[in-house]
Formats: sequence, structure tokens, C-alpha cells
Amino acid sequence: MRKRNLLIGFILAFLALGLEVTEAKSLENVIAGEHRSEQNKTRDIYRNPKETLEFFGIKSNMTVVEVWPSGGWYTEILAPYLNEKGQYISASFDFNSDSAFVQRVGKIFLGKLEKRPDLYGNVKHGVLMLPDRLEVADPGSVDMVLTFRNIHNWMARGQEKIAIEAFYEMLKPGGILGVVEHRGDEAVPQDPASKSGYVNQSYMIKIAEEAGFILDASSEINANPLDTKDHSEGVWTLAPTYRAQSDEQKKALSEIGESDRFTLRFKKP
Repeated sequence: MRKRNLLIGFILAFLALGLEVTEAKSLENVIAGEHRSEQNKTRDIYRNPKETLEFFGIKSNMTVVEVWPSGGWYTEILAPYLNEKGQYISASFDFNSDSAFVQRVGKIFLGKLEKRPDLYGNVKHGVLMLPDRLEVADPGSVDMVLTFRNIHNWMARGQEKIAIEAFYEMLKPGGILGVVEHRGDEAVPQDPASKSGYVNQSYMIKIAEEAGFILDASSEINANPLDTKDHSEGVWTLAPTYRAQSDEQKKALSEIGESDRFTLRFKKP
């Protein structure tokens, strides 16, 4: 009987390991997929999508909201990965808006999805236009909310706390909020409007905890110690924007790479 139990335990452990390997391989395959543009792939070295998503704990059967996906850099990874077993929801603009900017973004984003219904056919669209358009998902219905380099945009409008509270509301108990953002210098007081694009990590933790979240873990996956964070045009001085920089300056700045970023995982109790 003891040998039989040991054998059963071994088999179960082996099967569990196999599932973990399959899960990781599936994510790797999506990231390496031919559907991703070569231009986007060149930024993997700075954005570390596999390591970042694994740190957040993503699984292919989750319901995941990506907030303000813009042109869809992470959508190219998240939506195909969740297409069969899970659910990808974009929390973006109202693409029926008369705004020229929104229409331009919508054309890029929706055009990407329409080209590959086999990968993006299961995508759902929600509207997150702060402060009062919060039409993304039912309360307590989402496993994970992900936001990449968006906090400073909401701070410019004084809306970051509204956004974080909205994420808390849509998450299930135990759900995860994953945040990647340009990391500010803690020796410099936080600019409430984040005009430089940098956000102090302590400030992000503070507003998340005020909304009810618990800091579950932090990672240096997206850190860049070469970023001095004192650039003339803020974070947009660096790649890929190079705002107001000459060709010679761009060459020098390219040695730095993209911004230093914090990566935080919060949990809803």
C-alpha cells in the first residue's frame, strides 16, 4: 500500500510539473510568434514580457483586463495567450468617440485585431474614460488587472486614485493588480502631476494600499540603473521617443536604453 501511494504521488507530481512546463512554453510560443511585429519584438529586451507576466502570475484560463493598451504592444501577447481558455478585456477609450485622437488609436488597435481573428476573436472591449466612464467588467469578476506605464497619465489629470479604486472594484477577492511604471527618484518629492513621467514607487504603493490593496511582491525585472531620471524632456528623452534630441544625442541616449521601471504585484484581500 505504501509503495502504491508513493507511486500515485510521483505520478501526480509529474503531471503537475508537466502542466507548468506546458503553461510556460505556451507563453514563450506566443511571445516568439510570427504575429508580433519585428519592431515590437525589438523592445522585449527592455520590457521583459515573459518574466513580467510570470511574475504577475498569469495563467491561460484567467480573465484579464489590460488598461489603456494603446497600440496593442502587450495585447499581441495577452490576447492570443488567453484566447482559448481565458478572457482578454481591453479597458480603453470609447472608439465611437468623435475625438480625432481616439479614432486614430482605435484604428491602429482594432485594425491589429481584425487582421487575426484566429488569435484575437475572443477579445472583449471595455471603456475606461476617467473620471466617469468605467464600463469595463462587472464588480468582482476579474482575476487580474494589468497596467503598463499609465499611472503618470492619470496623475496628469488628478485621476490616478479613481483608476486604482476602479481596478479594486472589478477584481475578485484574491485578484491581482500588476503595475509597471517609470520609477522616480525617491530623493525627489513626487510631483502630483508627474510632468516628467516618473512616479515614485512609494507613492504607487501608498495609493494602492489606500484603495484596499496589499503589496504582494516587487521585482527588479524592468529596472535600469543607467537611467539618471533627470532628463530635460523627462522620461520621453529616452528611447523610443527621444523627444527634442539631435541624432548625436539619440546615439548617446541609446546606450542607456529605456527608462528604469518598477514592477509591483498587488492583491485584493
